[in-house]
Amino acid sequence: MLVYKEYNRARAVEYAKTWALKRNPLFIDFTGRGGDCTNFVSQAIYAGSCQMNFTVDFGWYFITPENRAPAWTSVEFFYDFMTGAPQFTTQNRGIGPYGIEVDADGVFEGDVVQLADSSGDFYHTLIITGFRNGQTLVSAHSNDALDKPLSEYNFADLRYIHIEGVRIDIEDDTCFDGLISGESLGLE
Repeated sequence: MLVYKEYNRARAVEYAKTWALKRNPLFIDFTGRGGDCTNFVSQAIYAGSCQMNFTVDFGWYFITPENRAPAWTSVEFFYDFMTGAPQFTTQNRGIGPYGIEVDADGVFEGDVVQLADSSGDFYHTLIITGFRNGQTLVSAHSNDALDKPLSEYNFADLRYIHIEGVRIDIEDDTCFDGLISGESLGLE
């Protein structure tokens, strides 16, 4: 049974600020191998959700460098998974964090920004780690940044992803044994 829980923004931001200028040894560093930006943001969102989606090819997970979902490390696949883009709608209704694309007024700490070039290709993923004097502050890997104003980046377009929550799977069949035996409703 799927249930919903709140995305823990404070934990995501704490993780991002802790690891923005260094690397967590639990994960591989993809800098120089396509970039580490989405990998880093995925780690922070995982810290705020504590839930991965292990659906092969279409999920969002990291086990080892060789056993990970494309959405964990790819800008476009990350967006598709988190927002449930049309080709991923079925998979995104499963477990894991989920979000929607919003405008600048709809984001909070722990949400995501992706930058695009003049061709419209999105190439960089950052996590929002604060706001100061009307500026959105982001943290990132590849070009490591901690609380850097978004306005200091050079980009042609951007999109914001507001993480709405987390779906978790629980098997709530704890009532069955007591119920079938006539001993308990399983409500304790």
